[in-house]
Amino acid sequence: MSSSKRLFSLNPSWHHYLALSTGAFAILAGILHYIISGRADPLHCNSLLTRGTWLDESHHNWQPEGCMLHAYKSKDTTPCLASRRVIFIGDSVTRALYFHFMNIVDPKLPNAPLDDDHKHSNYSYTSESASTLDFFWDPYLNTSGTLSLIHGHLPSSDIDDRPAMLVLGSGLWYLRYTHTTGGLSAWEANMENLLESVSAAEIKPADEVVILPVQDIVPSKLSPERAETMHSSDVDAMNSDLHHRINPPSPAIYSIFSSSPAALPVSFPLVFNKMLDDASTQDGLHFSDDIVKAHANILLNLRCNNMWSKTSPFDKTCCRAYPSPSFLLLAILAAVVVHGPIMWYFAYTQNPTKGISFAGEYRPAVIFGLSVGLIFIADRTGFWLKEQKQFTPWTYGFLMLSSLVAGLLTVKRADKDMGFLNRDQTDEWKGWMQVAILIYHYMGASKISGIYNPIRVLVAAYLFMTGYGHTTFYIKKADFGFLRIAQVLVRINLLTVVLTYTMDVNYLSYYFSPLVSMWYLIVYGTMAIGSRYNDRMIFLLSKIAISMGLFTWFMTETWMLEAVFAFLERIFSIHWSAREWSFRVTLDLWIVYFGMLLSIFVIKIQAHRLTDHHLWPVAVKVAVGTSISILLWFFGFELMQESKFSYNAWHPYISFLPIVAFITLRNASSSLRSCSSRAFSFIGRCSLETFIIQYHLWLAGDTKGILVIIPGTRWRPINFIISTIIFVYISDHVSNATGELTTWICGSKETSLPTSSRNITRHTVPSGSSAESVPLSTDIHTSKDGGSHPTKPDSPVRPTRRWVDRLAEGTSPQRSPGYKVWYGGSGLRLGVKTRLAVSMGLMWLANSLWTVADST
Repeated sequence: MSSSKRLFSLNPSWHHYLALSTGAFAILAGILHYIISGRADPLHCNSLLTRGTWLDESHHNWQPEGCMLHAYKSKDTTPCLASRRVIFIGDSVTRALYFHFMNIVDPKLPNAPLDDDHKHSNYSYTSESASTLDFFWDPYLNTSGTLSLIHGHLPSSDIDDRPAMLVLGSGLWYLRYTHTTGGLSAWEANMENLLESVSAAEIKPADEVVILPVQDIVPSKLSPERAETMHSSDVDAMNSDLHHRINPPSPAIYSIFSSSPAALPVSFPLVFNKMLDDASTQDGLHFSDDIVKAHANILLNLRCNNMWSKTSPFDKTCCRAYPSPSFLLLAILAAVVVHGPIMWYFAYTQNPTKGISFAGEYRPAVIFGLSVGLIFIADRTGFWLKEQKQFTPWTYGFLMLSSLVAGLLTVKRADKDMGFLNRDQTDEWKGWMQVAILIYHYMGASKISGIYNPIRVLVAAYLFMTGYGHTTFYIKKADFGFLRIAQVLVRINLLTVVLTYTMDVNYLSYYFSPLVSMWYLIVYGTMAIGSRYNDRMIFLLSKIAISMGLFTWFMTETWMLEAVFAFLERIFSIHWSAREWSFRVTLDLWIVYFGMLLSIFVIKIQAHRLTDHHLWPVAVKVAVGTSISILLWFFGFELMQESKFSYNAWHPYISFLPIVAFITLRNASSSLRSCSSRAFSFIGRCSLETFIIQYHLWLAGDTKGILVIIPGTRWRPINFIISTIIFVYISDHVSNATGELTTWICGSKETSLPTSSRNITRHTVPSGSSAESVPLSTDIHTSKDGGSHPTKPDSPVRPTRRWVDRLAEGTSPQRSPGYKVWYGGSGLRLGVKTRLAVSMGLMWLANSLWTVADST
């Protein structure tokens, strides 16, 4: 290679260094954020009150800088305000805020004065939760009732008698009637007295005292009478005065490293003025209902967020503290994180000549443990920030188009026909579907019916492949041994179960792993019963039909599922929602069975060599034309549905149509079967991990928000790139580590198959099919479900190994010799059944201790 080519050639490990550099930058950003602003505002209350931006033009999604708002509804306010009193005192701006606040607490109550004749009156309402909501008309904040409340003169000294919230608003009337009120000087003197009274009161006037900023005005829209005395410069001066009185500035030059004077026990939501839009007011003084309702929602977040139970999902991060992990959770997390390094230490002490290197015997546990630790830090601490999602059609389209371009630019073509549903093709299929689902989640597109409906089909396609792949295996291999069951279930669930305990979430919330696990067991049971007669078509189809009928009956009669879950809760302390699980399962109630039927259909085509028939090309053309028509019909049909809920009623009956149509078109010719996208295939090989890890590392709040590395909403595009690099890199490595850990846990069958002297390669399970064991020798191909087998021609007509044939003709790979360091080269070896029994016993113990801890 010439010197110029060497100069501009990329290091083969460039992606590795890029990801590590990006991760180091992200960690540094988190540390700097904590030093600069995290210590001063750990709960992001100040961010809630002072900084933010609208994510949409319709003023429905306000984003405080660095934290997630909760959109409060009536039921959400009950734990916070039930049987409590909330008082608003002030002018017409305060009154509008009062009515919208009250309407959120109880939608049956009015959101505006009933008539203009009594708009300057006092109001009092009681909500269904027994909250008393009062408004006192006092635009000058100087009546005896107001002063009594502010001075803390409560009916009794009992702290429970004071209001949950006291909201005070004034200023504009001082400007409007400056000649009679004394104007700015009178307002300033009054506010000084009020703030001193609040600060000096022995009993705080309310749990939360809020002084509203003087609302900005739009001079061009004011009436001539108002414009004569009301000026924006005066409003700015008044708010500046309030801000400095409530939050005294630090005299230190380097205020970052010094403590500021204590702020008054008053909240000052200066951000209210930043939320105003000149186009949203008609009189220059009163703004649209959407903006005022957003103001009311901020008050509820301020008052109520930290009163929510400290359980997942943590999707309310404004003015809310993350819970301190329990001792049990910390113990489990520590065991997962330090297990790998301890094993490394033992390996190093046994053979110091290796040096400090990532040898195969300890690397999987180190990667797995450190990744879980990083996931915990990302979503269960304030180390990095979290913000809300926002769907933007242009951004969504750009991301989808960019992904498509990346996939097309990395298309590779083999020099021979790779066969129907070959391995590269199925990896690619899982990959582009996973990319579409990830973008869908990141953008929060679930509210868009036209997007939600096709995504539902993609989820169904994963389940379709589960039925297809496992059925093919059991028909061709007929291996119904326990080892294969263990390999499949451990591979699918290892990461999910660990995150269930370390993140303190419900197992069913990671719905895909339990869903695929359940369907695998159903396919296994269906194929295992009377397996010696599986070569008889009538018997096989009858079994599938009976299985479909029984399972449909079981899911329809919800009392049976509830009884099963009640048993699990009573015996194993497993708390699952039968209603939620029934919804998840019934959405795709029959798609796995369609996959099983297609598997049988394809096997019969091969057995009878129908592809050699002279009419086969005609049949292919008819199938292609029909498939195109089906896809056009489907997209037209789903777009015409009124909502995603109306589509859900149709989904179980029609989802197989676009799936089979896609399979037909994707395999319509040898050239299509021989090409695949390397980018999509890469994502497909770790799609199970991307689906699970996205909950906490790329997204946030258990998928409710997004992770923010660099503070500042304006940096969202940069944050997207940084978090995506880290997310994909960790998903890929966790996929590899999980596969190797599965091999260590489950072991493998001894095999006399020849092995290659080349380096060990790995294949990982995509999120959707099943599982496969790793590591693999390069001349032994592993199925999606844990089996491995030597490559050999399928038939004289189709010499290339197809994915389904490799899936069907596998045995398990040998354990990596490096794992001897985990249990010793000799001595006691626990069998796979014993290991799994011990693991399940430990989970039962953890569940029981968790239940006891939660009840105390």
